Amino acid sequence: MKLFKSITLVSSAMAMFFSAANAAVPAEEAAKLGGELTPFGAIQAGNADGSIPAWQGGITEPPSGLGYEGDGDHHPDPFADDEVLFKIDATNAAEHADKLSDGVKAMLEQYNDTFYLNVYQSRRTHAMPEWVYDNTKKNAVNAELVEGGNGVVGAYGGVPFPIPATGQEVVWNHLMRYTGAYRSYIQTWVHKDPGGAETIEVADAEMQLPYYDKDGNIDDWNGEILLLNFRYKEPGRKKGEFIMFREAANALESPRRAWRYLPGARRVRRAPTIAYDSPIGPVGSRTVDDTRAFNGAIDRYDWKLIGKQEMYIPYNSYNLESDQLKLSDILTPKHINQEHARWELHRVWVVEATIADGKRHVYAKRRFYIDEDSWSAVLIDAYDTRGNLWRVTNNHVKNLYENPYTDGKTLVIHDLQAGSYQALGLHNEQSYYMYTQKPMRDDSYFTPAKLRTRAKR
Repeated sequence: MKLFKSITLVSSAMAMFFSAANAAVPAEEAAKLGGELTPFGAIQAGNADGSIPAWQGGITEPPSGLGYEGDGDHHPDPFADDEVLFKIDATNAAEHADKLSDGVKAMLEQYNDTFYLNVYQSRRTHAMPEWVYDNTKKNAVNAELVEGGNGVVGAYGGVPFPIPATGQEVVWNHLMRYTGAYRSYIQTWVHKDPGGAETIEVADAEMQLPYYDKDGNIDDWNGEILLLNFRYKEPGRKKGEFIMFREAANALESPRRAWRYLPGARRVRRAPTIAYDSPIGPVGSRTVDDTRAFNGAIDRYDWKLIGKQEMYIPYNSYNLESDQLKLSDILTPKHINQEHARWELHRVWVVEATIADGKRHVYAKRRFYIDEDSWSAVLIDAYDTRGNLWRVTNNHVKNLYENPYTDGKTLVIHDLQAGSYQALGLHNEQSYYMYTQKPMRDDSYFTPAKLRTRAKR
């Protein structure tokens, strides 16, 4: 608790110091990157008792001897020999309460006979390419929030705010985190209802991040951070349907542009509802902005930076995504099979979002726990308009060491009120995992004209 208090006070002091500017940090602060702080802004040192280690560079390439065959291959677990240190369940949750999110506590209580955390040795595996580190240091002294905090300017090709002072800056770090420049993959979503019935959706997907074009620069960048398209393969009623959208760093000046192709209509149409809290996924069991843990415009909330805290979070989840497992091994009633999940102690930024005056969203409040290393939101608690805990997101992250970067590939959203859950990104039974090192697509590929051409093939 002493460490938590000290970190919170430091964060509060930083917030007071920078709140007036709400922008870039002084050069002397940025100079800490790569020394006292990691190149991406985390505390380089471990914690007082050593249960969180110092960052020593992370995993920067595929570890030898694992049998990894190259880009697209499933990732063998570099820590397969690690043993469980201890288990947290309903009987001892109180002993660890200061390091558990409210959502995890609620799951331990509600599913007291089946849900638990297998806690392993903490390993700070996150790493990114050197050029991303270089850009991050530049961003530290140049990046600023636009008025109101709903956009970013002055940043390119790296973490925009590696030394954040506000909740908005932390969340923008999540939205603009490095997850490669291009990837192609098969996306599988499974909704599991309380009775055990499953609803499955499968799509071919491509994602591109123009902000992380290594050969680009801030002067030529068009301001977009994410291009995405899905082509549904299952279920039969959605086969051939396309969804595509383009996302900018200044969400209010350039709102998300989305399109949908419906095979029955044989037309590409604008899809303005693919945003915020519109229901999506199997049986509409998540919101659009639940995808990728959280995505899209942030203007419907007021954001508060609570500080930094040591928490048990899902991390280094290689076993969960192993091609040696079948979906039936993972998708057990009530929640995923916890024997295949790995939890570790890490430091996270804690940010709370409450609905802004005059705005609406089905979630009246959200609390985000964002990994200090990767800037991925790893836990999210979402509350309904009556103030009751509703949905709990566990984002199981790992280092994709061929690139490298750390991000969630199995995202699980639990509806505590319905007793159901939805798992996204299940790659276990696929012939390939994900291609991350292919050349970026030409910008015209993510346009309605190209979408129409691809849809008619």
